[in-house]
Amino acid sequence: MIKVTYIESNGTAHEVDLDPGQTVMEGAVNAGIGGIWGDCGGACSCATCHVYVDPAWRALTGEKSEMEESMLECATAEVDPEGSRLSCQLAVSDALDGLIIRLPETQ
Repeated sequence: MIKVTYIESNGTAHEVDLDPGQTVMEGAVNAGIGGIWGDCGGACSCATCHVYVDPAWRALTGEKSEMEESMLECATAEVDPEGSRLSCQLAVSDALDGLIIRLPETQ
């Protein structure tokens, strides 16, 4: 199991165990964490799973695809050019055990 910590905009933290290959979005939705909606079901065709990757983890999460960059332009929350990601595009692996994700105030 891979631990991911989701931190809401109000500071409330949720530690969730994910299986390798699961996405950060799936983990949040399955755990009932508010603030990540995933309306498109993980198809990278909306921005309702926008999150901020903690700076310490950005290098390990890989590069954004052109499609992800395009979808982030649709995000209603403030987009951080370096830290914003779509959580449906972040599949976890052992290398991401301990990942910290921050949620925007709104989606």
